[in-house]
Amino acid sequence: MGIDVDLIFKIAGVGIIVAFLHTVLDQVGKKEYAQWVTLVGFIFILFMVASVMDDLFEKIKSVFLFEG
Repeated sequence: MGIDVDLIFKIAGVGIIVAFLHTVLDQVGKKEYAQWVTLVGFIFILFMVASVMDDLFEKIKSVFLFEG
């Protein structure tokens, strides 16, 4: 089984950076930019997870359909 621990650290790193930028921009008074940074970070993580899910579904398909 084995989800890559590297992927978990990447997601955590992006989350920390997004949280830091959101806080800084919110303190400066740029709430609109802070929301955009959060949205872009969320979409980036969604694409990372989607690629892992695609690999998982390909593996499941190859097991049940006996494809190589």
